[in-house]
Amino acid sequence: MLPWQRTLYSKRQTIRRLKLITKFCLCSRVCLSFGKTKMNKLKLFLPFVSSVRNLHTTKKSFLNLVPIVVEQTGRGERAYDIFSRLLKERIICLMGPIHDDLSSLIVAQLLFLQSENGTKPIHMYINSPGGSVTAGLAIYDTMQYVKPPVATWCVGQACSMGSLLLAAGAPGMRHSLPNARIMIHQPSGGAQGQATDIQIQAEEILKLKKQLTEIYGKHTKTSLDVLYSKMERDTFLSPEEAQTLGIIDTVLEHPPSSTEVTS
Repeated sequence: MLPWQRTLYSKRQTIRRLKLITKFCLCSRVCLSFGKTKMNKLKLFLPFVSSVRNLHTTKKSFLNLVPIVVEQTGRGERAYDIFSRLLKERIICLMGPIHDDLSSLIVAQLLFLQSENGTKPIHMYINSPGGSVTAGLAIYDTMQYVKPPVATWCVGQACSMGSLLLAAGAPGMRHSLPNARIMIHQPSGGAQGQATDIQIQAEEILKLKKQLTEIYGKHTKTSLDVLYSKMERDTFLSPEEAQTLGIIDTVLEHPPSSTEVTS
């Protein structure tokens, strides 16, 4: 137990100090001092305090806020976290920045659902600001690899690699909710070191730019010249504009009458 914790011996002092902590946290994350003890590395996160958010970035989520669903079965009660319960319905939630850890989870879920049923559609809900190109391409390749058709749904936003995965859904099964937004652009990165090293990295990012543009062209049926022009800088699209460009097929306000694919 830390020294400052041992000094909180009364309820009145505890309330007073918690109010002080809250006041400091509302202003900024600062070093807290109780008596002679400095908590230089103490970080307090108040879930009810909102901060300014960038246009296409989201705050890190808190795992302890994931709801638990309890089901009654013949053997008694069974508890699932909400995402595991949705996975039983063949629904995958791709939420947040795309990185290697998230990519591994999505790939594993796609492969699992294929092993469960090789024909029934998989529904992927996307709300992502984008992220790593290689992590996104791992998800993309798996979406194309698995046998079940993958329906994609944009909720909130699908930016950068998120928009590529949105466009990579099965034809006729790419959807967006009416107030979502989609953003496309060319890949970005940085390099340092010797001139030869920088040249190698520059050539690689140009290859990635061509590769990603061709993937967009394959799924949107839009000419590469138009895509190169649109992706030269950040291009934000409404669902209707994304539909015109071929990134999605439909804009939905309510669930369709049937989400099954009939052969």
